[in-house]
Amino acid sequence: MSAATENLPRILVTNDDGFETAGLAVLSRAAALLGRVFVVAPDRERSGAGHALTLGRPLRVRARGGDRFEVDGTPTDCVHLGVFNLTDGRAPDLVLSGINRGLNIGDDVTYSGTVAAALEAAMLGIPAIAWSAARDADGNADYRVAESLIVPLARRVLAEPLPAGVFLSVNVPEGTPRGVRVTRQGTRTYRAAAIERLDPSGRPYYWIAGADATPHGEPDGDHAAIASGFVSISPLHANLTHASAMAQVSSWGLTLP
Repeated sequence: MSAATENLPRILVTNDDGFETAGLAVLSRAAALLGRVFVVAPDRERSGAGHALTLGRPLRVRARGGDRFEVDGTPTDCVHLGVFNLTDGRAPDLVLSGINRGLNIGDDVTYSGTVAAALEAAMLGIPAIAWSAARDADGNADYRVAESLIVPLARRVLAEPLPAGVFLSVNVPEGTPRGVRVTRQGTRTYRAAAIERLDPSGRPYYWIAGADATPHGEPDGDHAAIASGFVSISPLHANLTHASAMAQVSSWGLTLP
């Protein structure tokens, strides 16, 4: 490897849709314009895996040529292996996750393996961006708009680091966007999403389907941006503490019995 190549930024690319997906290929291609790319991605779809880490069994890694590796684990597993085991001893300068086939907005970010990979990177002190694109009526996603934003946004993140523990979640609507909005994570009102059915033996089973959910009317939320045709960029972080509720709970004066 030449000295010039070694001095390039190292970009770790992963996803939750699986190694062979179009979104990962698009993200990897764009990342190659930024520096040396390491692809470490799940060997199958891991949508909905959230921030899961595999602890009860060994992880298997299959080399796919060059700096590309397939892992029989979660997106969080992939980030760990990419950071500590598969990048020649030097941590990545940036982690890019996606491009997910489908949006990750509102409360869905807590389930998303795409977002979790970026979250894990941020927790490890590495800048990260999660990328997601809306699906059309046939379930397909157009990645061209997301691809056009990857290099300029990644360069800004590399040049102007975000606060510690913060990463970006980018969501692209269908069609031609009207622009870009910086948003916060929106919220939704959920309804039951588990469908009960019977197997051929008459025994019940349950299928968790897409939730019937109504977005709240936050004008600065990611839902509102997507509904209005804008790309949504949300700075997110791992700290779940609700600071304003601390005083309320403290006022209860709880003691040990």
